[in-house]
Amino acid sequence: MASGKPIVILGVFVADTAYRAQRQPRMGETILGNSFKLGPGGKGSNQAVAAGRLGADVTFLTRLGVDAFAEMAKRTWKDAGVKSAAIDTPDSYTGAAYIFVEEGSGNNAIIVSPGAAMLITPDDIGANAELIRGAGVFVTQLEQPIDAALR
Repeated sequence: MASGKPIVILGVFVADTAYRAQRQPRMGETILGNSFKLGPGGKGSNQAVAAGRLGADVTFLTRLGVDAFAEMAKRTWKDAGVKSAAIDTPDSYTGAAYIFVEEGSGNNAIIVSPGAAMLITPDDIGANAELIRGAGVFVTQLEQPIDAALR
């Protein structure tokens, strides 16, 4: 289904942990939530998955820890037809996001801890220069270190 030059996306994968409740707890307080969802996230990863599901020849470049969330990422990409150029980073962890959604209003508050993706370097980009040069489209965001995105 893919035609033309491939798409290469540099970005971040995080495991989204989404909680829905009437309000956020105050410091030192525990409250009950109404729902919880765990799923794949990160702007770059989501872009790669969307392109892959549409049949594009797409490769996603990032860093992951060596953990259960990394396995979630790789499974998500495989299921969507995304090629992985992920660099395993055993000294770090795969990113995660805490997403609080306020029941009723739908307003949210988010904390992102990008983990290994914050260790993406210009050298990682250089090591994938041929892959990037061969792309018809290169996409990045500003979730990973800016010096790597600018490389």
